[in-house]
Amino acid sequence: MAVTPGKFNKFIMFKLPSAWLCGVRVRSISNTSCTTTVTHKWINQNPFNSVFWAVQGMAAELSTGTMVIAQIKNSGKKISMLVANNKASFTKKATGKITFICDDGHKIDEAIAKTVETGEGQTFWMKSVGKNKDGVVVSTFDFEWTVKVKS
Repeated sequence: MAVTPGKFNKFIMFKLPSAWLCGVRVRSISNTSCTTTVTHKWINQNPFNSVFWAVQGMAAELSTGTMVIAQIKNSGKKISMLVANNKASFTKKATGKITFICDDGHKIDEAIAKTVETGEGQTFWMKSVGKNKDGVVVSTFDFEWTVKVKS
C-alpha cells in the first residue's frame, strides 16, 4: 500500500492530535523529499503574533520523520526510530503559511540497510528548512534520527 499525504494526515489526527489541531499537514512525500505546512493562526501563535517555535518544530520534524516511517514500512523489517538530538535556528518572524521541506531522504536507506545488516543502531542527521510564502527562510531545523532493528 502506497504512503500518501492523506494517510499521514489521518495518522497525525489520531496519533499526534496537538500537531493536527495546530494545523500541521503533510503536503507531499517521496523517498527523497517531504513537504509539510503550517499556517499562522490563533491556536498556534506566540505572544509576538507569529507561529510558536514548537509548532514550527512539529512541522519540521514531521517533514523528516514521515520519510523515516515510510522507508521503515517499505523495508518490511521491525525497526525502531527515535529523535536523539535536534538543533534549530530562527531567522525571520513566521507569519502566514510556512512550508517545511526536507530533501534528505537518501540518508535513510543506508542507515536502515546497515542496522539490518549489523543489528547495531544507526544515526543520521536530516535538515528541514521552513520558508514563508515569499520564499524567505524563517527557520531551519536539524534532527538526529536513530534507527535500530527490534529484537
